[in-house]
Amino acid sequence: MGILAWIVVGLIAGWLASQVMRGGGYGLIGDIIVGIVGAVIGGFLASTFLHIPNAVNGINVTSILVAFIGAVILIAILRMVSPGRRRLV
Repeated sequence: MGILAWIVVGLIAGWLASQVMRGGGYGLIGDIIVGIVGAVIGGFLASTFLHIPNAVNGINVTSILVAFIGAVILIAILRMVSPGRRRLV
C-alpha cells in the first residue's frame, strides 16, 4: 500500500475513532497518526486472530474498518496510560 493510501486510510480511521470515542480529537496530523498506528494494530490483530492476511491493503471499506478498530483500541490504551485525557462519558 502506498504512502498516500496509508495517509488517507489513517485520516478517515483516526477521525472516525476520535468521534466514536468522544474525545477532543487529536487534530489533523494526530488523527492521521492515530489512524496509521491503528491500521498497524488492526492489521496485526486481524492476521493473528482472524487469519486474514493483508487486511489493510488499499483504500477500501475493509481497510478502513480494520484501521478504525485498531485506532479505537489505541485511543483506549492511550486514555488508560495518560490519566489527564481520561473521560468517563
